[in-house]
Amino acid sequence: MIAMTVNNADLAAVEKQLGREPRGVLEISYRTPDGAPGVVKTSPRLPDGTPFPTFFYLTDPRLTAEASRLEVAHVMKWMEGRLATDESLQADYRAAHEHYLAERNAIEDLGTDFSGGGMPDRVKCLHVLTAYALAEGPDRVRFGTEAVALAADRGGLRGTAIPADWPTCESLGFDAHQFDDLYQEAAQ
Repeated sequence: MIAMTVNNADLAAVEKQLGREPRGVLEISYRTPDGAPGVVKTSPRLPDGTPFPTFFYLTDPRLTAEASRLEVAHVMKWMEGRLATDESLQADYRAAHEHYLAERNAIEDLGTDFSGGGMPDRVKCLHVLTAYALAEGPDRVRFGTEAVALAADRGGLRGTAIPADWPTCESLGFDAHQFDDLYQEAAQ
């Protein structure tokens, strides 16, 4: 069994964020600039033995709401279109997938090559990709880094739920406002 590196106050905060008792939490992998738990690392197998392949789990409600708005705004479709044609994005996504599996399997190998977020072939969940990027930093998974930048720049979360020095959409080479119409619908 893996020793838990999270304290009772953190678990209570995560429970309040999720609205339920957290399961299999190994650590707080990302804490927001204002001090709240933002991402937890979960055990590959829950205490009841259920496999749980989602290694990094987004908990901060501001971040989860923003990831949902970005999903509704078709950000995943935009990313998937680029993934289909850009070899450097394919290589980045594959490397992120392999790292995710290696880290999770170092704790317990579930005997699956499923990682999360649709990696390495699809973009399926911005919650997972956002959590992964926040836990590992902006150089680990490009699509996660972009999702966090969008949340920071469009969602107004820079400096509160997202580090003030996180890369901007502009520095990453894309327009944060390209999803404005769909984003506004999602924000309602």
